[in-house]
Amino acid sequence: MDKFSFLNAAHTAYFADLYDQYLQNPDSVEPSWRAFFQGYDFGSENYGLSGELVEGVSTQIPEQVQKEFNVVRLIDGYRMRGHLFTKTNPVRERRSYTPTLDIENFDLSKNDLDTVFNAGDILGIGAQKLSKIITHLEKIYCDSIGVEYMYLRNPEIIKWWQEQLNKNDNHPEFSTETKKYILSKLNQAVTFENFLQTKYVGQKRFSLEGGESLIPAISNVLFYSVKKYGVKECVLGMAHRGRLSTLVNIFRKPLNELFSEFDGKDFEDANIDGDVKYHLGLTLDKTYQNGKSIKMNLVPNPSHLETVAPVAEGITRAKIDSDYDGDNSKIVPIIVHGDAAIAGQGVAYEVGQMSQLNGYKTGGTIHIVVNNQIGFTTNYLDARSSTYCTDVAKVTLSPVLHVNADAAEAVVHAVEMALEYRMRYKKDVYIDLLGYRKYGHNEGDEPRFTQPKLYKNIAKQSNPFKIYSDKLIAEGTIDKAYVDKIVGDFKETLESEYAKSKAAESSKVREFMQERWKAFERKGIDGMLETVDTTYSKTKLEGISRIISTVPEGVKFLRKAERILDGRKKMVFETDKLDWGMAETLAYGSLMEEGFNVRISGQDVERGTFSHRHAILRDEISEERINLLNTNSENKGKMDIYNSFLSEYGVLGFDYGYAMANPNTLTVWEAQFGDFSNGAQIIFDQYLSAAEDKWKSQNGIVVLLPHGYEGQGSEHSSARIERYLQLCGEDNMIVADCTTPTNFFHLLRRQMKRDFRKPLVVFTPKSLLRHPKAVSSINELAGGKFEEIIDDTIAPKHVKKLVFCTGKFYYDLLAERDLLEREDVALVRIEQLFPLHLESIQDVINKYPNVEKYVWAQEEPKNMGAWSFMAQRMDLVKLEVASRSYSSVPAPGSSTRDKRRQRAVIDAVFNID
Repeated sequence: MDKFSFLNAAHTAYFADLYDQYLQNPDSVEPSWRAFFQGYDFGSENYGLSGELVEGVSTQIPEQVQKEFNVVRLIDGYRMRGHLFTKTNPVRERRSYTPTLDIENFDLSKNDLDTVFNAGDILGIGAQKLSKIITHLEKIYCDSIGVEYMYLRNPEIIKWWQEQLNKNDNHPEFSTETKKYILSKLNQAVTFENFLQTKYVGQKRFSLEGGESLIPAISNVLFYSVKKYGVKECVLGMAHRGRLSTLVNIFRKPLNELFSEFDGKDFEDANIDGDVKYHLGLTLDKTYQNGKSIKMNLVPNPSHLETVAPVAEGITRAKIDSDYDGDNSKIVPIIVHGDAAIAGQGVAYEVGQMSQLNGYKTGGTIHIVVNNQIGFTTNYLDARSSTYCTDVAKVTLSPVLHVNADAAEAVVHAVEMALEYRMRYKKDVYIDLLGYRKYGHNEGDEPRFTQPKLYKNIAKQSNPFKIYSDKLIAEGTIDKAYVDKIVGDFKETLESEYAKSKAAESSKVREFMQERWKAFERKGIDGMLETVDTTYSKTKLEGISRIISTVPEGVKFLRKAERILDGRKKMVFETDKLDWGMAETLAYGSLMEEGFNVRISGQDVERGTFSHRHAILRDEISEERINLLNTNSENKGKMDIYNSFLSEYGVLGFDYGYAMANPNTLTVWEAQFGDFSNGAQIIFDQYLSAAEDKWKSQNGIVVLLPHGYEGQGSEHSSARIERYLQLCGEDNMIVADCTTPTNFFHLLRRQMKRDFRKPLVVFTPKSLLRHPKAVSSINELAGGKFEEIIDDTIAPKHVKKLVFCTGKFYYDLLAERDLLEREDVALVRIEQLFPLHLESIQDVINKYPNVEKYVWAQEEPKNMGAWSFMAQRMDLVKLEVASRSYSSVPAPGSSTRDKRRQRAVIDAVFNID
């Protein structure tokens, strides 16, 4: 007797649907059915559906049911692999992939094409002939849009995508009005690029030709986000490819200003150096005809591809926190990538990994890749090992839509689906806009040197506007006169603005997010050296101290944590010796009472790498995270502190963006060790040190870099002071190396109490965190100020050698002087290395009339540390140097050798042979 005869007793549609559920999510199927399907698949995979399997199921299943299962497997094949067989490449033949989606690979044949299968119900088309099912699948999965989503693991999301794709066979049904709008944006993109090619032959512009459909894509997703979801703001980060078209055709940058930049006119502001035209940003408030509006931010960017991505995410998060009360549905980040960049730059991976982390998530990002299929001159086959440039999306289980950039309606349809996904699931989604690059990397290059065959095909290719206008004319939506009119009107506008630009004498740099910064002035070196009142009431500091040293009612901390709180209490109320961690915490607490928010992120910052901060404590029972500073009822601000994932580049970029958008939040990034910051060097070079001079963009980010030679080897000794001092220009940033908790307290407060913002780099201590002499009193915190220079206290008349130093090395020298009982050597601490307060230094020099030698002493090698900077910048006296010898590494790996070298420098300071 056939033990599977029951399969004849029910409608095959039921089994097909059940099998479809099993293929997508086996656990969703009742266990006995799951076992049956597992046996069926085993038999199919090992013996084929026509083979014999002892005690198997294949040969015992009715043929009609077997064929239904085969059709389900075919449907599943299209869902999983259809994207490999699409018509998405406008200028190249696709690579071949096997197995194909031929029906023979699913144990079906041409004889089955006219057979009606109930498996069509799965696609929402009901029982249909196999031929119609295949036609339906081809339209959904193998036309101008290829969709990757079956790896997402969440059955609900997979089902949602299937429902979206099944609605209209993955082909949009746009109104005449929408089609005309798409055409108008394509006209702007194509005509604009053609105009530039005519007027500015050979000038770099990194044109969008071959990917012009990006303009209607972005334009429509913004309109759709406002219309359907009430989005209030967008943050757009993109590199230079297509940026000029985006600035003009979406962000409405005045054309005459752009043409003046092409003419190379000097900037009207003599205090900035500006930047090339395809790096500049812009903020625009746009109101649509329906009365709804959106604020649009195009983030300024450097040529370092992908660098702008974490910055844009940080800006978005800052606005979510400060403007939208945590509601990420009111703002949408869009990142436009290049294909070579997203595949080759590691920060793209970092940005993906931060997308769902509490400290960095922004409610999902729409990633659009302008896929030129080529880097500078490098073919895609040499540019990545992965199948697609977007395969980084799979790391975070983000769906990917591959779209033919010449299919304008498909492009708009894809971005609208992407937006719906982002708004519904608050996750990242990627769009691979597969086009080409009409010219070389820039318009002066000859691409045929390296891709002769590809560029023969490109030369024959009609532009997307021509392709789409011909399509609309053929279907009767418009006529040729309509096309001629919109092209002529836009050309007339371009010519008019071009003529207007000739009358301008200079170019201007428009400030980015200017409304965020209207309360802040731009200040030069004099303003940076002005004293700022950073005092704070002793009574209030004592109140904060009680809060951060008391276990809240109903909470149980670990015994060690309670001892930490007890230690805090003793510092303030018994010994009056506050250490570094206590002073830092009180700085944050005082700013929060004054209405400033505090954000700190970095590796292990909650506790602090060296166990000095303990900003977050955990309830021993519930493991609830408790930030005692946030329990202060006097607070007008709040503190957010997040242990970051193991990234420097991405996280510093994010926090820089956060500070860019939120000047009244003290935004702090701390490196685990100071030398780890070299992983984020691009952010320091291109943004932190240069943004104000390039883009008029102030930023108050604070970077904490632990520094000091304690015998921990070459990687954990130096924060590379020399690198940051080399970045210091006229008035672009502040570099400090404090030696007392008091000075650090006032430095942090000064950062927010000023009416301008500059990035602050602080070389923070390690061993000094618990050094018995590195302590301060509560009165010093309450009534003091930040001191750029700390003079010695010995009698000036005895001093023969005036030694300038900075940071932890001061305490090493002080200990030696005390041991030797020397009164002829004065130790002066330079607490603020840049800008140097030369007037104060001169006052100190004048106090010591009998000095015979002036020395800069440092524990770093001579080619590192602050020596080169001091030799250039402090020209008040003739300085000698006491340091380690020139070296290729900051410090040796042997602690014995390190001590010997440290000893030699100290001996040199005190003339000990």
